[in-house]
Amino acid sequence: MKKANLKDYDITYGAFDWEKETAALSGLPEGKGLNIGYEAVDRHGSGSLKDVLAIRLVRKDQSYEDLTYGALKKRTAQFANVLRRLGIEEGERVFSLLGRVPELYITALGSLKYRAVYCPLFSVFGPEPIFQRLSKGEGVVLVTNVQFYLKKVRDLLGRLPALKYILLTDAAEDLDDRALSFSKLMDKASEDFTIPPTGEEDPALLHFTSGTTGMPKGAIHVHKAVYTHYITGKYVLDFQPGDVFWCTADPGWVTGTSYGIISPLVNGVTSIVDEEEFDAMRWYSILEKEKVNIWYTAPTAIRRLMRMKMVPREKFDLSALRLVLSVGEPLHAEAVAWGKEAFGVPILDNWWQTETGGIMIANYPSMKIKPGSMGRPLPGVEVGIADVDGEQLVLLDGSDAQGHLVLKKNFPSIFRAYLGEEQRYQKCFMGDWYLSGDLAKKDADGYYWFVGRADDIIKTSGHMVGPFEVESNLMKHPAVAEAAVIGKPEPSIGELVKAFVVLKEGHEGNEDLELELIGYARKVMGPAVAPKEIAFVDSLPKTKSGKILRRLLKARELGLPEGDLSTLEKN
Repeated sequence: MKKANLKDYDITYGAFDWEKETAALSGLPEGKGLNIGYEAVDRHGSGSLKDVLAIRLVRKDQSYEDLTYGALKKRTAQFANVLRRLGIEEGERVFSLLGRVPELYITALGSLKYRAVYCPLFSVFGPEPIFQRLSKGEGVVLVTNVQFYLKKVRDLLGRLPALKYILLTDAAEDLDDRALSFSKLMDKASEDFTIPPTGEEDPALLHFTSGTTGMPKGAIHVHKAVYTHYITGKYVLDFQPGDVFWCTADPGWVTGTSYGIISPLVNGVTSIVDEEEFDAMRWYSILEKEKVNIWYTAPTAIRRLMRMKMVPREKFDLSALRLVLSVGEPLHAEAVAWGKEAFGVPILDNWWQTETGGIMIANYPSMKIKPGSMGRPLPGVEVGIADVDGEQLVLLDGSDAQGHLVLKKNFPSIFRAYLGEEQRYQKCFMGDWYLSGDLAKKDADGYYWFVGRADDIIKTSGHMVGPFEVESNLMKHPAVAEAAVIGKPEPSIGELVKAFVVLKEGHEGNEDLELELIGYARKVMGPAVAPKEIAFVDSLPKTKSGKILRRLLKARELGLPEGDLSTLEKN
């Protein structure tokens, strides 16, 4: 077993210095700045990793398409030259609307090298979410395929005056003056491209995050965010020479960019990319066949795997697997323990947001695991629990302090703006602190525990109830596969706790089981916190990143507007 990169958390955290820790990132030649594309591709493609596999794409038919770092350098140079030929200016926005295909990775990295701003879109989006993001982001180039173009984009063109070109990845010839063949342009482009001088504060990435109502927010990140991508890859994902890494995140989500593209490449490891969507047996076979060392997935997938009655390492050779991590929705303690049985290693949870650009709080391979905990802050990131009242922020000390989770805004990957919404952006900060919108508590050992979104907290009979705590306890019942909890207005107590429960196979949702679950919850949590109503459902509404949409459950329960549903996972 390899020794972890982070050998002593307390020593590393106490002595951490961003500039010293990221000295391995060389910067552009001749001191011409810092560029994510260079650090992820060109410095490896011109060096000792030139012939090392950067990306292995597993096609739907299980054939391969491999890209070495040297080949990736050439292909991304070609795309940068395509942007130059089309007259795209630095800082303009290049969007992708694709699944996990090579052209997506070439588009992302080539755009970064060119100093355009890259923005991914979920391939499952319908026309209106696509329009909202292209319009708000003033996209000038969209890379997509013929099917998506004809079904989702073509009818929008009259409403998108800024969109100059649509590059079609599977068209041999141009469709018209605006819809061009990706491959034809690439064939004519040079494989040599010199990255222009790039400021570390130059915009690099645009990620849209769903709002509870109205239009999504566009978070802008800069090239200096690569520092966080590098350090989290080193200390949280524990990348080491020769590692094979697989991030299952959809490339339309921020994790699919930060950890599906940038972080593994910056750290010089091999990434596995599966073109197909979730399929348990296929996933296990890929883990076995590709000898994956580090696997980064989502709670949605883990919950699906847990519902299968099998221990995967008894049927598949998963001996190469050194680390399994989860991100998206807080991971229940039962899932951590299940990971130990299923894979031989526990599943390590971590916390971050679109706005932070990278992992901020994590469980580390070399550190004691407390199942259900978010873990401890990334070295170089200062985290606190605060009481926020109006314009006042007071940090809380002491064991089990509970309040707003806040982060000192001096880490490299903090977002620099909400596109076109300065006032909304400023509301995210109070002095030197970023307000995450999450509530958490910190224990005596410095571990953080997720309580809930501030706007999800339930106020019942004078108590402040965090949905995650109730859900975690309900999932300990042998009949419960998943649970989501909301507050429902009740004049006598403020709100009552209502739970939506998905049952495991072999259990039937009826009045007897409802009473059993309510009694179980009252015994475990006490009558003030336990659910007073339970509804049995076939599935819970979630985003593709695995977050349970409690606000949507509440809106439907109360007949309120449902808000932005563009990232809703289709069941």
